[in-house]
Amino acid sequence: MVKKPSNKGPESITSQGKQKSLWIRTLRLFSLLMLWLALALLVLTAYYAWDLPDLDNYEKQTRRPSITILAADNTVITTYGDVYDNAVKFNEVPPYLIQSIIATEDRRFFSHIGVDVSGIVRATLANVRAKRIRQGGSTLTQQLAKNLFLTPERSMRRKIQEIILAFWLEARFSKRQIITLYLNRVYFGAGTFGVAAAARRYFGKSVKNISLKEAALLSGLLKAPSRYSPFRNKKLSLKRANQVLTNMFVAGFLSKSDAQRAKGEVIKLANQKSGSGALYFADWLLQRAFGFVGRGNQDLIIKTTLSPYLQNIGEQQVKISLKKDGKALRVGQAALVSLSPDGAIRAMVGGRRYAASQFNRVNQALRQPGSAFKLFVYVAALESGLKPDDIVIDEPVSIDGWKPKNYTGKFLGPVTLRRALSESINTVAVKVSEKIGRKKVIKVAHKLGITAKLKGHPSIALGVDGVNLLDLTSAYALFANRGYPAWPYGIIEIRNNKNEILYRRSRVLAGRLVQKQIVENIKSMLTDVVKFGTGKRARLSEVVAGKSGTSQGFRDAWFIGFTKNLVTGVWVGNDNFLPMIGVTGGSLPAELWKKFMLKTLKRVPTSNKPKL
Repeated sequence: MVKKPSNKGPESITSQGKQKSLWIRTLRLFSLLMLWLALALLVLTAYYAWDLPDLDNYEKQTRRPSITILAADNTVITTYGDVYDNAVKFNEVPPYLIQSIIATEDRRFFSHIGVDVSGIVRATLANVRAKRIRQGGSTLTQQLAKNLFLTPERSMRRKIQEIILAFWLEARFSKRQIITLYLNRVYFGAGTFGVAAAARRYFGKSVKNISLKEAALLSGLLKAPSRYSPFRNKKLSLKRANQVLTNMFVAGFLSKSDAQRAKGEVIKLANQKSGSGALYFADWLLQRAFGFVGRGNQDLIIKTTLSPYLQNIGEQQVKISLKKDGKALRVGQAALVSLSPDGAIRAMVGGRRYAASQFNRVNQALRQPGSAFKLFVYVAALESGLKPDDIVIDEPVSIDGWKPKNYTGKFLGPVTLRRALSESINTVAVKVSEKIGRKKVIKVAHKLGITAKLKGHPSIALGVDGVNLLDLTSAYALFANRGYPAWPYGIIEIRNNKNEILYRRSRVLAGRLVQKQIVENIKSMLTDVVKFGTGKRARLSEVVAGKSGTSQGFRDAWFIGFTKNLVTGVWVGNDNFLPMIGVTGGSLPAELWKKFMLKTLKRVPTSNKPKL
């Protein structure tokens, strides 16, 4: 067969050759660019991977040590640090909890390879349209990588490292293993890490037993644990949970009817301890615990002397008293502390509401004790040889131009020391202080437990130097403890998470600080204060010894008193030192003291040791 001659001329052949050559050059250039791009990507990856954390240590938890503080009856007061629970397995978690997380956080979890490109594009477009960050493009694997290995730093470097680590996790673990690691490590707010700890914290139950609505609430926390916390804003938290249920319906995990039914479920939260007044005590205790065992990395369990029953009564009575009389008498704050005679703290109320102010008025506030300080004047007097029935003239006094006055404005003439203390006569206290020496008064005050600096001016006998309520109450406790020290303490023992005892309080073998006869005389004089003097409003059916105190200008009012088995101190005033309206130690503080003590009588142990 003879071939037909080609119709293509020289120009056509030349054109085809040029096109072929152009494609070859383009392909070569593209290949070269891809090679350089791959090389650049490799160098970039190596650069950012150079200082990645040790991936073999992914099982080690980096967290603050957990410190659990227990009351005397072993109930939990609070927990400091990070709270973890036992790790859960995949099949121990309700399927709808996993589904709720996937529907809300990463719907393509089971199909992507660690990074969801379409998710990143979608989130970017949504954020551009909204002109703010509305969506995140991180997958569950990326979130896990961040939780396991990285810091919260927000930078391009950290994001690239997160992606590299996500690929590593996907290559090393199955999807089930990744979601299980995630469930055990992710932060749910309120100091809790992992679903097991979160279920206990928010609902007081095992994660195995949480309902669909509760699962949705937990999943809703992941976006912003603090903002959506049910303890902070339950309404907003439930709204977020309902959105999660809608997400589950859209993702095909729930029918519309099941989603609606779950939205109508009522959620009961576990008791929230963060607002409890016992946190004043817990904060005070923490630094003392570190003094015994140091600041280490191990978890601690601290058993304390605090009585939940007495603590609850103290909080209630402070709240009731301020609500009833606070506004009318211009009283903004109150504090109460109650000790066993040996110094064991049984209740500590540092203010009207811990959530509003963490300043502890029991031990942090230095306020003028007024006549409550006269205890030290009369102890010093008896130690100097004076007797309760010795006579002193109540008359005008002038010391370097300073002229103290009595509350009544009157002078009674010859009075016994006993009566002078009972009726809180200022001139007699000053005369006694001058007679025995101010240094002696200061020495006795420090011996009995006052830690504040005291100045040796003539008015020291009238309590013008600031002291704290805890010191003053423990000084009175010494007389309920037969003259032996009553240094305040709150820790019984400290254990680690292996149940090993790191510290246990032993009996304090200290001698008497005040002679027995002087103790009995002072107790008798303080009993007369309540029977006949300024402390009448604190009377109970049993013997009460105590002393009121009122500072200049009605800025502070106190009552410190004790029965056989309990010593309680009360202070009322204002943080800004605004004067109250006619409030004396024998009025509102004595009434608050009495109401507290009346309710505690049936539950106070008969021994001097705290009932454990």
